[in-house]
Amino acid sequence: MDFTTVRPGQLSIIANDFDARPMSFVQDGDRRGYEPAVARAVGEVLGLVPVWFHCPPEEFYPTLSTGDYDVVWFSQAITQDRRAWADFTRPYGRFDEAVLVREDSPICTLEDLAGKRLGFLAGSSLLTLTEALPDLEWVPFEGADQSRPALLQALARAELDALVGDALLLLTAEADTTNLRVAFQIPTQHPFGIGVLPGNRELLEALNQAINQLIMNGTLAKLWAQWIPYKPFPF
Repeated sequence: MDFTTVRPGQLSIIANDFDARPMSFVQDGDRRGYEPAVARAVGEVLGLVPVWFHCPPEEFYPTLSTGDYDVVWFSQAITQDRRAWADFTRPYGRFDEAVLVREDSPICTLEDLAGKRLGFLAGSSLLTLTEALPDLEWVPFEGADQSRPALLQALARAELDALVGDALLLLTAEADTTNLRVAFQIPTQHPFGIGVLPGNRELLEALNQAINQLIMNGTLAKLWAQWIPYKPFPF
């Protein structure tokens, strides 16, 4: 495959260092999780070493547009807004949304969110809820590494009524605490893809071919089973 990257032999990835397990997290200086595992598998196919660069989520796409990096690869649902900034590969996963609340909260359904303060991570996509309940009060949280802990603390202190985000991350948060629970999940199955610097059609096609190969040879299913065993493989 004939393609170029910003740094020869490397795939320069815009991501974030906060704990987003099982998708991505840093442990003892090593990036782990489903997405890094897929990135390394893709790198083996293409002869590239993935290198991650920390960036606040709200700055992902402006940073990509500088031309100093190849891709954004960090839990990115493919949306029309993001397509204005990047070309996206075929999906390497499909994921749901969820709502996290305090254990004693009366919130159990979508309708229960009316009039509530909902926290979310700045730069994330809130596709279904913003369409279903456009009048909700949304409270964005920014700040790179501390965003997720700040969100969970704000919810625990009753500064927020609920958190909205990727179901996998919120299920992990529920498992790590005794005072929070996932009120409900929304089976959206949003496709997640790799955002490629616009105009680099050759790299986009190479990444697509690599993902297709990982699907065909069973590697992607094995990595999914390793990191997300409680969800069915979506392809």
